[in-house]
Amino acid sequence: MDLVPYDEWRASAADPAFSEWLRSLSEPEWTAVVTHPFAASITRGDVADDDMRRYLIQDFQFVDSFTALLGAAVASADSFESRVPFGRFLGETATTEEKTYFHRALAALGATPEDLASPPLEPVTADFRALMDEARTSLDYPLVLAVLAVAEWSYLGWASLAEEPLPGDFVHREWIDLHEGPVFRAWVGFLRGELDRLGPELTPEGQLRVLDFFRRAVRLELRFFDMAAGV
Repeated sequence: MDLVPYDEWRASAADPAFSEWLRSLSEPEWTAVVTHPFAASITRGDVADDDMRRYLIQDFQFVDSFTALLGAAVASADSFESRVPFGRFLGETATTEEKTYFHRALAALGATPEDLASPPLEPVTADFRALMDEARTSLDYPLVLAVLAVAEWSYLGWASLAEEPLPGDFVHREWIDLHEGPVFRAWVGFLRGELDRLGPELTPEGQLRVLDFFRRAVRLELRFFDMAAGV
């Protein structure tokens, strides 16, 4: 999609939010992520154990980089009110719920401790960790937000498409539950709200830099699901 400047785009947009500009200029890859066949298979609970194990092992390799990125958000946010949700999420979710899920799910799928600690990284996994580290070391709050927003908002996108009843297998069901529901929706809303608050005040060059990070993250999310699906 053409890089239409934000001020030009919002003049005729039905939803002029800065986060919506980022998302809309990341099409068609964004829709390809949230409707990906592998994600749809998770919502149905029919991913083969070997495929789910490979996917979760690679996803677990983001936990450290993602946690560090949340720490960068705490450090670079422009107010105490903005720092608090990151600290809360860091303490309650990133280091507890998800990490506990990974260990239980991967044990159920037959993974070994070595599989979690030092597996061979898929190229997309290494590339995504590099992008997270690039955003983290920038200590540029809008760039940190862009990468976090893609990671969380895109997962809410596919998880919100899950239909009741959810899969009975906890490996699939809890992975969906971690990325859907009122608490997670509020978290994604906070990330989008921060982008919507800060984005319009950036220079045009700054806005395009945020868009670059956002689009790179979306492309990596698509590559990650393609990897999981063996594409």
